[in-house]
Amino acid sequence: MQNTPVESLVGEEYEVEVGPVAHGGHCIARTEAGRVLFVRHALPGERVLARVTEGEETSRFLRADAVEIITPSKDRIEAPCPFAGPGKCGGCDWQHAKPGAQRRLKGEVIAEQLKRLAGLTPEEAGWDGTVVPAEGDKLPAGEVPQWRTRVQYAVDEEGRAGLRKHRSHEVEVIDHCMIAAQGVSELGIEKRTWEGMASIEAIAATGSQDRQVILTPRPGARLPLVELDKPVSVLRVEEKDGGVHRVHGRPFVRERADDRTYRVGNGGFWQVHPKAAQTLVLAVMQGLLPRKGETALDLYCGVGLFAGALADRLGETGAVLGIESGKRAVEDARHNLADYPRVRIEQGKVESVLPRTGITDVDLIVLDPPRAGAGKQTVHHLSELGARRIAYVACDPAALARDLAYFREGGYRVRTLRAFDLFPMTHHVECVAILEPAEKGR
Repeated sequence: MQNTPVESLVGEEYEVEVGPVAHGGHCIARTEAGRVLFVRHALPGERVLARVTEGEETSRFLRADAVEIITPSKDRIEAPCPFAGPGKCGGCDWQHAKPGAQRRLKGEVIAEQLKRLAGLTPEEAGWDGTVVPAEGDKLPAGEVPQWRTRVQYAVDEEGRAGLRKHRSHEVEVIDHCMIAAQGVSELGIEKRTWEGMASIEAIAATGSQDRQVILTPRPGARLPLVELDKPVSVLRVEEKDGGVHRVHGRPFVRERADDRTYRVGNGGFWQVHPKAAQTLVLAVMQGLLPRKGETALDLYCGVGLFAGALADRLGETGAVLGIESGKRAVEDARHNLADYPRVRIEQGKVESVLPRTGITDVDLIVLDPPRAGAGKQTVHHLSELGARRIAYVACDPAALARDLAYFREGGYRVRTLRAFDLFPMTHHVECVAILEPAEKGR
């Protein structure tokens, strides 16, 4: 029996009324036949011509771009970036929306995820519904904050640097990224060719003049002589093991937050927005209100940002245990916090290391998990430790909402939630939820 080929709908066009925003940088619309479209480059309430970019007759939903705006929203502006729009760079989602509208859309996504996955209203989450811009980012429509201190450039077959198109390996060649921090832009990555390279990550540290590029060569390619417009350290990603190795200059950059300097090696994780680390540390500490002599956990601790802030506030009689899976990040965290004898950093996955520590009670917990969240097993373990307060730092509202539901099962309620627009022009948003035992009440 022959299988009937499934008909692709890519390229089909539908005139639709655009519905609410959805998680992922798109809005939901329905065709007259009731088929669901996830439409990028549109805004709620608009009437647009949507062209399908992904999907078949049997697909549950189709992905599409708004290629013609028939009835525009009052929140629409012309995208400031010439590389933003249907079929172009996939880095930004909301260049076509006024800055205030972008934050409202992000707030709507958070509210929808909280309701759908955690059964919480904003009021029940102790959230006023706002998404707060970082200091200095409240700009007029048409102006773009230069916030991205780490930019991953892709390189095409001709050695030209650019950024990936949305959900594609295809490279949109650019001459300038508008959201790149000045320290990245002034390196001049886009001005030269990068023969034999697959990608280039450019890093401009906050609080120091450190600049770094990390080169990933194509298989068998030789490393080029790197001559950029500013002094820069060069690292390379090895083909054999995927490890990052120094070519010349420092293998780390120095970042600064909470009146401390942090070493971040080999392109390790640090918040991308220059104000993000300080903003999040303050939100976490204001929520936890650490007391001298308390004990704390810092989970997924990276290079020790929250562990350092906790140790500083818990004093000589307090103690902090940090857990981090990345080997280089652990080395950096131990270096960064070497002057705190009562801070210990363990390497490994949280779900494996935490049970082995034998810890049965703790006063405070900070967790800043990866995009997928902490998960049911880890959350239930944390709920058994009796912490008086827990700070959950989340870069994905869906993962946050799922984990908040697990915390509720474990006897914790959300005391407050704050949301920060630390990724302007994109759909990403950062949240800090403060939890406490449910019986304490508000």
